[in-house]
Amino acid sequence: FLWAMGKSKAKPNGKKPAAEERKAYLEPEHTKARITDFQFKELVVLPREIDLNEWLASNTTTFFHHINLQYSTISEFCTGETCQTMAVCNTQYYWYDERGKKVKCTAPQYVDFVMSSVQKLVTDEDVFPTKYGREFPSSFESLVRKICRHLFHVLAHIYWAHFKETLALELHGHLNTLYIHFILFAREFNLLDPKETAVMDDLTEVLCSGAGGVHSGAGGDGAGSGGPGAQNHVKER
Repeated sequence: FLWAMGKSKAKPNGKKPAAEERKAYLEPEHTKARITDFQFKELVVLPREIDLNEWLASNTTTFFHHINLQYSTISEFCTGETCQTMAVCNTQYYWYDERGKKVKCTAPQYVDFVMSSVQKLVTDEDVFPTKYGREFPSSFESLVRKICRHLFHVLAHIYWAHFKETLALELHGHLNTLYIHFILFAREFNLLDPKETAVMDDLTEVLCSGAGGVHSGAGGDGAGSGGPGAQNHVKER
């Protein structure tokens, strides 16, 4: 059984899919699609008198469910044949089991590892306590960072490999809105390393610059691992 927070690494994929030459998700008519015009910057800020860990737990759980739901809309198109690797641009992600052994897997297998592991964590009372008086573990923030890193991989893969299907289903407004909210929340609490998200910096700049001022390379505390380009082999954390 692959434990929840099996590490993930990325390495250059070596391939140049057609999508890399023309990223449909960056076209103006698609990037302007939203399901709300709400200012997400206001939504992600920690409310007064709310415990930070409680806020992180509530939002992380919500993002997990929403990203899982968004992926489910295109899961029938994400198969071992169409997506033989978990690829985003020129970066390929690998799953690592609890012994640190690299697991070669297809994109749907990788996503399944992510969702199964996060599901196990968010339903574990010792990690995400819901009962009064229970305390969060000292490693909680670190676990939230790992969850966010893996959820980002899933979102990025949907854009990179399945935006065409998302567009056909007319769910790109939902995807854009979810991405904006997720990225702004992660940046607000330094939950994603800029190196990790660099692979989607072009999209982040377009979608988030007017939704709270997120800029490439801002924030982050080196908690994640990622590959911004072909020359950057991801470090294990």
